[in-house]
Amino acid sequence: MPRPRPEPVQVVKQRRDAALHALAGGVPYIQFLNIRFDRRGDELTALLPFDEMLIGNPMLPAIHGGVTAAFLEVTALISLSWAWLWEDIESGALSPDALEAGDLPRLPKTIDFTVDYLRSGLPRDAYARAKVTRSGRRYASVHAEAWQDNRSRPFAQGTAHFLMPAPEA
Repeated sequence: MPRPRPEPVQVVKQRRDAALHALAGGVPYIQFLNIRFDRRGDELTALLPFDEMLIGNPMLPAIHGGVTAAFLEVTALISLSWAWLWEDIESGALSPDALEAGDLPRLPKTIDFTVDYLRSGLPRDAYARAKVTRSGRRYASVHAEAWQDNRSRPFAQGTAHFLMPAPEA
């Protein structure tokens, strides 16, 4: 039996980008903060573009701690969801058209989230990456770090625990 021809690279990239856009676009708070995700293969980097509304202490000025925590939690959630849905996205079982139409899979639910503020977030763009440290059928643990100018000098880090959605019958 002959092997099926691989899909063209641009079709695969378009499906991945559409799936990521739909996944992040399905959470209104992500849109409010204008958080974006840059995808390189299966690795995601979150971008929080600087905006004056993000400043919590105008005397320093510093990014509000709640914004920092939200940025880390969103990064952890979307990174976990991306890793969890990767096979379905790659195989085409998860249709980007259905995702764009709002037919999103259930996302993991946050059980708890802990943030360590390491230094003030300066008034500039921030970046974050998350690593899934444990992922099972019911529970997942994710570690996220946020930095600005130098990835080796994070200004905050967080650990999140998530309840994974039950498999659909």
